Amino acid sequence: MPDDMPTLADLRRTRSPRTPRRATAITAPSLFDSAAQDPQTASDVTPADILAEQSRALRTPSVHPQSPKPSPSAPDIVPDLAPTAQVYTVAELVRRIRSLVERTYGHVTVEGEISNWRPASSGHCYFTLKDGEAQLSIVLFRRQAQLLRFRPKDGDAVRVSGSLSVYDSRSQLQLIAETMQQTGLGALLAATQALKDRLRREGLFANARPLPPFPRCIGIVTSLHGAALRDIVKVCRRRHAAINLLIYPASVQGPNCPAEVAAGVRWFSQHAASPQTRVPHVSLLRHGNADSPHSHDLPNPGTVDVVLVARGGGSWEDLHGFDHELVARAIAACSIPVITGIGHAPDSTIADAAADLCAPTPSAAAELLTSAQHNIAARLDTLHTRLLRASRYELLRTRQRLSHLSADAVLRRTHANVARRAQRLDDLTFRTESILNRALRNRAARLNQLDARLRRQHVTL
Repeated sequence: MPDDMPTLADLRRTRSPRTPRRATAITAPSLFDSAAQDPQTASDVTPADILAEQSRALRTPSVHPQSPKPSPSAPDIVPDLAPTAQVYTVAELVRRIRSLVERTYGHVTVEGEISNWRPASSGHCYFTLKDGEAQLSIVLFRRQAQLLRFRPKDGDAVRVSGSLSVYDSRSQLQLIAETMQQTGLGALLAATQALKDRLRREGLFANARPLPPFPRCIGIVTSLHGAALRDIVKVCRRRHAAINLLIYPASVQGPNCPAEVAAGVRWFSQHAASPQTRVPHVSLLRHGNADSPHSHDLPNPGTVDVVLVARGGGSWEDLHGFDHELVARAIAACSIPVITGIGHAPDSTIADAAADLCAPTPSAAAELLTSAQHNIAARLDTLHTRLLRASRYELLRTRQRLSHLSADAVLRRTHANVARRAQRLDDLTFRTESILNRALRNRAARLNQLDARLRRQHVTL
């Protein structure tokens, strides 16, 4: 605000003749000095007039009337001082604005639709009241929240009465609610629920397909600049570093969200069995490293085993693009399984109902897709650890047994073993000699018998 900016009351005073008076220091008027103006004009001036006059003065240079020069014969007259602007601190300015808002509006009643309902652990409730053109922050303290006769939720149409104020820390206009009455279901939420019921009656949510246990490549439909993609890459790199991620960039918020998300799902469905191609809107993450999102050669899209539609958390309005019929039908018609990770755990969209599996968050979706591979790797790591532990234990036991054996004990045991082997050798020797002697005696006896028979039959002998 310029230093010499006049107010509406000053401009009105300059139009009527006044009795000249002694020159004094002029202080630049401000928005909050309207109460100190002349009683005849201050009653006709409203805050809206002051704001309009201030904005008009900012666009056009103001002309401040020159003060009369002091006469040489009157040296005792004090000359005019240069006008100085009043300087506020941020906290003081916000406090004055809050005081003006509270004094001007007081108690108000407003109707709208609940959005972003956030009950705190202290019992206070915070939410946004919106319509088709604007939104207003609402604070419902614990005492008033305990008097409610219904359980508010996103999409409810309500009538809220309370006092307008300004939250100093964020300089945010808010309504401190005293009473809240339900007037019906919000039009947008009612339309979404009607669409969901119609698609359910068509059987669009009944064809759930199992996810591949060991996907080699995951097709992702999400924004390249969102936190959801970074979380997915981080999880896949930690749990399954060899997996490939094929990304279709799409808007995940705003009016273009339904068409672009549906186009991404249809692209993966239509190119599931096509030969190698060159697609400008798809970027490849190989082994957890992101390539440029510009045009480049890609492997066969038929290697994509599953499609992941992901988006980070946000308000119900931010996620409303995934409640579109176009997205739901594209997901239901996809030729490969589709998993969604949209928002956080409490969030639910029509796209989640149409998908084959709904994950609470994008990170949870990546964990579900890599769970089988991660479990096998974890099992192998466990078995390897157990094998190493058993080997170390057996080696320790062997070392302990050897440490208890002395050299004399080993030598005595060696001599005992040699003596037992010598005794065994002697026993075998005796048995061999006995067997040989017995055989020789038998042969000698047989020879004597034959010799006797020969002598009896021979006449000359």
